[in-house]
Amino acid sequence: MIEHDFDIPFVSELALHEKQIQQNYRPLIAVHKWFARRPGTLFRSLLLAEFAPGPLRDCYYRTNDLAGRVVADPFMGGGSPLMEANRLGCDVVGYDINPMAYWIVKEEIEHLDLAAYRQASDHLRATLSSQLGHLYKTRCLCCGNEHASVKYFLWVKARPCSQCGHEVRLFPGFLVAEDRRHPANVVLCRFCGELTEAVQRSAPGPCRSCAKPLDLQGVAKRGTCACPTCGQANRYPTPQCGPPSHALYALEYHCTACKSSHQGRYFKKPDVDDLARIAESANLWRASSSDLVPDDGIPEGDESTRLHRWGYRYYREMFNDRQLVGLDLSCRLIADCKDTRVRNALATNLSDLLRYQNMLCRYDTMALKSLDIFSVHGFPVGLVHCESNLLGIAGGTQGSSVGSGGWSNIVEKYMKAKAYCEAPFEVKHDGARKVSVPIPGEWIGETRGPRGARSRSVQIACGDAAKAVLSPNSLDAVLTDPPYFGNVQYAELMDFCYVWLRRLVGSSCAAFRSLSTRDAEELTANENMGRGIEHFTEGLSAVFRRFAAALKPGSPFAFTYHHNRIEAYLPVAVAILDARMRCSSSIPCPAEMGASIHISGTGSSVVDTVFVCRSTGRMPKRLLAQDPEAMTRVVREDMQRLIEGQLKPTVGDVRCVAFGHMVRMAIWELSVGWDAARPVQARLAAVDAWIKERLPESAVLSPLEDLDAASVRLGPLWAAEGEETYGGDQDALAF
Repeated sequence: MIEHDFDIPFVSELALHEKQIQQNYRPLIAVHKWFARRPGTLFRSLLLAEFAPGPLRDCYYRTNDLAGRVVADPFMGGGSPLMEANRLGCDVVGYDINPMAYWIVKEEIEHLDLAAYRQASDHLRATLSSQLGHLYKTRCLCCGNEHASVKYFLWVKARPCSQCGHEVRLFPGFLVAEDRRHPANVVLCRFCGELTEAVQRSAPGPCRSCAKPLDLQGVAKRGTCACPTCGQANRYPTPQCGPPSHALYALEYHCTACKSSHQGRYFKKPDVDDLARIAESANLWRASSSDLVPDDGIPEGDESTRLHRWGYRYYREMFNDRQLVGLDLSCRLIADCKDTRVRNALATNLSDLLRYQNMLCRYDTMALKSLDIFSVHGFPVGLVHCESNLLGIAGGTQGSSVGSGGWSNIVEKYMKAKAYCEAPFEVKHDGARKVSVPIPGEWIGETRGPRGARSRSVQIACGDAAKAVLSPNSLDAVLTDPPYFGNVQYAELMDFCYVWLRRLVGSSCAAFRSLSTRDAEELTANENMGRGIEHFTEGLSAVFRRFAAALKPGSPFAFTYHHNRIEAYLPVAVAILDARMRCSSSIPCPAEMGASIHISGTGSSVVDTVFVCRSTGRMPKRLLAQDPEAMTRVVREDMQRLIEGQLKPTVGDVRCVAFGHMVRMAIWELSVGWDAARPVQARLAAVDAWIKERLPESAVLSPLEDLDAASVRLGPLWAAEGEETYGGDQDALAF
């Protein structure tokens, strides 16, 4: 069982490795972007700890078959729990209220003829290249090659001066590239627009063209920018004027003709031909009459409101003319594909490609690459933007593409993702060496073999899990990653892709009937829709009760959760108590990457708590911590196990581990006599009052303030137990 057989150090190390480059460990996630995917290694470990015989370390890298088990996920999201369960042979049941989540899971798990897909994708890319490829070419400054491929076009927002009418370019700074992945710093001249390579950023010297002094400091600050012609201070943004205009100021390109003799990257100021291609793109778009490019308006929302502040009112306004022309042709080619599953796969590719093909992408001046629109889990409207080559540039090292954000990149990743379904593997670390370990006999999909000789039940639905129809005693486990209160507005973000995908496949998918992925019953805090903690609690409780009622007696209901504030855990406790379950264990596991852009420097934890709940079972006595001192010892034990698994804990990690245990104990103590019929405010208050009285946050956390990888020490409780009795029946409390 999970409570006894889950190996925290082993899984912690697996999860930390996976989250560094998750696509290398679970290529399937490349089917389409979804947010905050938890490690597949975690869910594989939970399933094996519960159902497979023997120690987890022994069975993890061998072939396992859990056929006959039924595993459900009421909040599918990107599908990680279901993919791991399906891979191990389980029948799966999944729900998600968001049609994009449903579509992504469907595309991940459905069998695809890879040869047919390769043929269709090659045809699409060849057609795009023949008709639009010249729009992504430029002349190489080093060898004169007229057909060098542009990797990235760099644009800056611009507006006409309110006094003289001249163009004002809103540069926040003039550093184009740092000297990390290029031999020198590349600096834009604010006077003539030429690019100069500088050895030192602190003293970049004169412009190589006009000889005027270079300066890295920008001219646009705090919503104002002075006109370089008349000096008038111009305010921005100006939503009343519509979407902002952009000016092309630099290109990064790739030249195969002279790359072998060239050091570093290629940068240039746009020349006359580059600007002519912009004009040609505008003419092509004006002449287009396609109905596949969406004309949907952008609804108000907590996240989408920032788009309105910049004058964006329609999704298509977030793309430039060249992007619209290329995406339009891509849509028409996809729509002409006769094979339904291949057409759906290409449509999914286009939907995923959109996050790189828009005018909100940024250019990373250190890594020298495009940052997709969702890199910070929001709509980051900055002043400088990066347009990627739509076709992509094939021919990189080991078959990879040069640059990112194009069709060649998307197809390459998709092929690897679907090939992984046929032959999944695990990655084992032997010191600094990584070894791919094939797991023969395991596979992902609904069918396999000639005419579907082998099959598994896959029941996924787009709908509210609180209304799911489930038979009693039909589930062997519930594994999920539920929404976090106050989390990212996934629906608002996914509408950006959905409005395009709906045009392509909406008529063939009942889940795409709605004009938006937003739903009043979605379990996120959203001021715009009037959803607060009571809505979140009631919704979570309804789902937990329905799925707990379908579990076989004593079967696990396990889910991941973390938050920086203890108040956000109160709905979780109420939902578990309402479902008549107890929390038999709260297990820590790394689930985020500390360097992720959306959490880097925020103090957020990378560690989740896995709450393991059952209607009946046994809880290890060592977890019975009814006062702050005992709770502190339990947290220290868990932190030691995480450190053994190579985690370097932060204050946020310690806090989240402690919160998980504090909530677990509140559930344990409040379960007797719990009244789920009370008003939701009363139920939340009851949990809050118990924690504040019995395990106050300051009393538990204060002794842990100096806890880190160097100073952690095992408390007396650990020494008193001894490993030989850990998990034994004599050391468990029945419930």
